[in-house]
Parts: sequence; structure tokens; C-alpha cells
Amino acid sequence: MNIQIYGSKKCFDTKKAERYFKERNIPYQYIDLPRYGMSNRVFASAKCKLSVEDMIDRKSKAYQACNMDYIDESKRESTLLEHPAMFRTPIVRNGGAFTLGYCPEIWKHWN
Repeated sequence: MNIQIYGSKKCFDTKKAERYFKERNIPYQYIDLPRYGMSNRVFASAKCKLSVEDMIDRKSKAYQACNMDYIDESKRESTLLEHPAMFRTPIVRNGGAFTLGYCPEIWKHWN
């Protein structure tokens, strides 16, 4: 099992996800999404499992600053990758499986 948590230090769901894996002694890698972003390859894999619209945090300051409501659908993905603070967090990855948000009911089946 190779768990990666793409999250934000300020996000409570990210902290809960980290605590979930720590309490069960499951090793994971934390990636600070606003700081480091997400690679194109991982984003392409995540798009296959999660919709891009679900990955966008419409309440974030970055969303408002970029005027995402007025950006064309074809440019939303590139804008999201350029401004990783707009991602909803946490995005938890286990190989090819992805979850968005705090989902312990799914994670318990990843063993």
C-alpha cells in the first residue's frame, strides 16, 4: 500500500486524514498541494477517477481571485494546475485509486 495525501496544512479534513493513517500505523506521504502542486501525470490519473469540477474548491480565495466562474470549460484544467490552492483537499491516492475529502469508509478497504 502506497498512500499519498495531497492536502493543505490549513484544511481540517487533511489533518483528519493524516490522523486516520497515523492511528492505524499505515505509512503515507504528505504532499502540500498549495506549495508543490500536482504533477500532470497524477492529475491525469485523478481525472479518470474524480471529476475536475468536484476537485475545484469554489469557496477558496484563489477561486475568487482567478474569476473561475467566467473561465471557459476548456481552460479550467490548466488554470487549476497553475493555481493548486483551488483544489479541494484532501485528495488521497493509493496506486490508481483516488478519493476526495475525508473517506474512511473507502480507506478501510484499501488494506
